[in-house]
This record gives sequence, structure tokens and C-alpha cells, in this order.
Amino acid sequence: MANRYIHYLALNEKVDKTKHIIATFTLKVEGEPFDKTAGGVAAESSVGTWTDIGLEEKAIWDKLHAKVIAMDESTGSITVAYPLDLFEAGSIPQLLSSITGNVFGLKEIVGLRLEDLEFPEVFVKAFPGPALGIDGIRNLTGVKDGPLTGSIIKPKLGLTSVRHAEACMEVWDGGVNLVKDDENLANMTFDNFYTRVDEVTRRMKEKNYLEIGKAKVHAFNITASYEEMMKRANYVRDSGANCLMIDVLTAGFAATQGIRNRNYGLMIHGHRAMHAAFTRSRQYGISMLVIAKLARLAGIDSFHTGTVVGKMEGGKEEVVTINNFLRSEWYGLKTTLPTASGGLHPGHIPDLVSILGKDLLMNFGGGIHGHPDGTPAGARAIVQSLKATLEGIPLSEAKDSPELQRALEKWMK
Repeated sequence: MANRYIHYLALNEKVDKTKHIIATFTLKVEGEPFDKTAGGVAAESSVGTWTDIGLEEKAIWDKLHAKVIAMDESTGSITVAYPLDLFEAGSIPQLLSSITGNVFGLKEIVGLRLEDLEFPEVFVKAFPGPALGIDGIRNLTGVKDGPLTGSIIKPKLGLTSVRHAEACMEVWDGGVNLVKDDENLANMTFDNFYTRVDEVTRRMKEKNYLEIGKAKVHAFNITASYEEMMKRANYVRDSGANCLMIDVLTAGFAATQGIRNRNYGLMIHGHRAMHAAFTRSRQYGISMLVIAKLARLAGIDSFHTGTVVGKMEGGKEEVVTINNFLRSEWYGLKTTLPTASGGLHPGHIPDLVSILGKDLLMNFGGGIHGHPDGTPAGARAIVQSLKATLEGIPLSEAKDSPELQRALEKWMK
């Protein structure tokens, strides 16, 4: 480890947060002093390198080098301040190439996790943010208060476009607000994307399910190459539908930003497919909080954040922190609706509302389609469970809800 990395330490120095991006990492080191390696994180993710170079002028270094302003070797926590001039306004890819670029590959680092990013107002305002936000989604659907309900059609792959559309109608007719494509449902041999849009939107129009103020929502997964994503987004818009879906991490933040910046005027639902490859390790990677912040910057209107209950990992404190951020004021950017999805059924709704609040989209796949009496009954069970929960009635006492009771018999006993 180069001794010059120590010059990137500026412990306890007060920096102007209006002119810096502040990153918090957890660092684990092997074979080198912790403080020098911490300095190396700041150096390699800003202007520094492993040796002296002739092109680096002192004036450049003074203005642009990142600084380690806090560290705790016992916990591995380090805080790095990056001057704003290091970053291109409005570009998430360049931001990530800097802060999470080569630095994760340094040999002496055996653990490095980006835990949080704090952005100044001028950086945040370089992004348009969500087009609709929570208020816009509520205006679209007419759900003025309380959680929204959603469904993923199951099985996730294998249905024809016609059968997919029929299942959507069974869900919506049962009172559920939204249906989304699964993350790996795209343009399939058995379910062509464009045919799926045609089949679904035709049925939605027949029942006036696209009328603003009481609309049902279908999130069509446009994830593909960027050229194809634009083609699919144009087709969804021209069909009269109201929502695009993007697998944010697999498509990439550049593609996500590109779709948002084209101002389609549609809701954008963000799926976090592949997130656990970055977020699940507590020793290496990027936290879900950081990914959620970037998704909001990129313009996602509703985003998967975790369930606490259900089949997906993610503890209460972490998910609540993420959701509170997505719903909070952020230099004027619109909010993002947190989405709970994964292994949920009607019996989970009281806990979801209690833990995660009412500004929430709750998605159910098997928890609707696995109902003993089929999809229509599964959808009604979800609506009955939410109604009882909001009225303060224990689910087992909601005797006027036969579909709910059947669901509880299957999943709660």
C-alpha cells in the first residue's frame, strides 16, 4: 500500500455538505494498516493512484481529492467526502464508476460495502425524479388512502398472452389495483410482448379500467436492449396503457434514466431483480438503501424494497429506513411508492400495514393464484384482508369474508 494514501486522511475535518457527496463504507483490511487502506479508498475513488505521477498538480489534488473525514477501525466504518466537481451532473453511471469502481478490487481490501450516500441539493436537482410519485399513483388509481394492492401473474412463465390477459382481468375484477409482469417475463416465444400489450389493454378498455381516477394498472416489463426498450415503451404508451416496468439493475441505471427522461407520462414500476448479488452480503457490495436512493433519482415511481415478512430477506429496521426515505421530502423530488413483494398471502397484510405503513404497494403472486378456489377468490381474499385490517378487525373474526377465511385455512394453519 502506497504511503501517499495516508495524505487522504482528514479526520474530523468539517466539510461543506452542499459541495460534497458523502459516502459511508464498511471496510475490512488484511495485510495493511487500516488507516492507510481507508485513505486508499478515498484516493482510488477520486484522483489518486498507487504512485507519484507527473501530471498531478498540487492545485488539482487540493481541489478534487476525496477525504476520509471519519473512521472507526473497531466497526470498519469510514466516511469519505467527495467534492462535487468529481461528478457529472445527472449521471448515475458516472457516479457509480467513481465511488464503486476500481476501489472494490484493491488486493488489500477483503471487505468493502457501500452503506449510504448523502447528496447535496444541487446534485439531486440535476435529476427529474419520478414523474408521478405517490400522489400521482393515488390520483391515477383513485386510492386516496391506505395501501394499494397488486399481483404478479403466476406461473411467472409459460402462459400465453391470452391466458395472461384473462388472469389479469380475474385479479382486477376481484378488486386488486395493479398487475405486473414478472421480472423475467419479457418477449417470449409463448407470450409475445406486443401481443400481451394488445390483449391486456383491449380488455382494460372494454371495462373502462384505464380511466384516470379509478384506473387499474398493468406494469409491462420493457427490460431489454435500450433500443428495444424504447420501442416497447412507445408501444405501451400508444396502446393507451399506463405503466412501464423496468428491472432497474439488470437493465442498468443509464437505461432507466433514459426511459424516464423521454417523459412518456406513464408510471414506471421498478423491480430490483439481481439486487441480492450486491446487497445481501454484509461484508461486500452495496446496500439496498443506496440502490433505493439511486432508483428514486433515476425516476422510478414504485420500487421493490422488501417485505420483512414473506420469503425475501431484509430486516425490519433496514426496510423501514428505506421506505421512510422513499416517502420523504428530498429537495423537491417526487416520492417513490415502496413495494412489498415476495412470498406474501392475505394473512400477512396486518403485519405489512403495521410495520410498513399505508403508503405502500403490496404485491401477491402465489398468495392470490394459489388460493384453494382459484385466482378470482384469491383476489377477493386480498381485498377482504385489507378491509378488515384497516377497520381494526382481526382476520379470523372477519366472518363475512369467506374467501379470506379459506385463504387463512390454507396458509395460517
